[in-house]
Amino acid sequence: MAFYQNERIALFIDGANLYSAAKTVNVEIDYRKLLDEFRKRGRLLRAYYYTALIENDDYSPIRPLVDWLQYNGFNVITKSAREFTDRDGRRRVKGDMDVEITVDMMNLAPSLDHIVLFSGDGDLTRVVQAVKDKGVRVSVVSTVKSQPAMISDDLRRAADSFIDLTDLAKLIGRPPREDGDSDSDYGDDD
Repeated sequence: MAFYQNERIALFIDGANLYSAAKTVNVEIDYRKLLDEFRKRGRLLRAYYYTALIENDDYSPIRPLVDWLQYNGFNVITKSAREFTDRDGRRRVKGDMDVEITVDMMNLAPSLDHIVLFSGDGDLTRVVQAVKDKGVRVSVVSTVKSQPAMISDDLRRAADSFIDLTDLAKLIGRPPREDGDSDSDYGDDD
């Protein structure tokens, strides 16, 4: 994974997809470390985090993370999730953020040298190809060290480089929490 000190970098984090991949390989992301790590690799211009929120819930487990990210250097893009009941009577939530990620990647591409996409969603393959056509290098972060792999084969092939989340775990992960630790902090305190 080649990064150059003078290149302009942006991170695009598909929140739900990264959460699933991290959970599958037992990695808890420390978002402050994540920012610091990519600031070391070049000129980090933007860090976007995308997630859908259930607006009607009294408590959303993602809300504290979203608030923390907004106060700590991330551009957080949210939209309301749609709730529905499937044919088996189970409550389901749908909140796909592919269009938002695609629009932001295309808009920012002329100002970037390198995009780091944290997602394994094959629906993003075409936008990866499109920003590469504009001369932007694209690294995709997900994992193949799970069964099944958490990244689409098409997306992995489209990227200039693939970074397995497990290879970043020591750099952007948090040590496993002990019982009773608070979930309120998403990075180390300054």
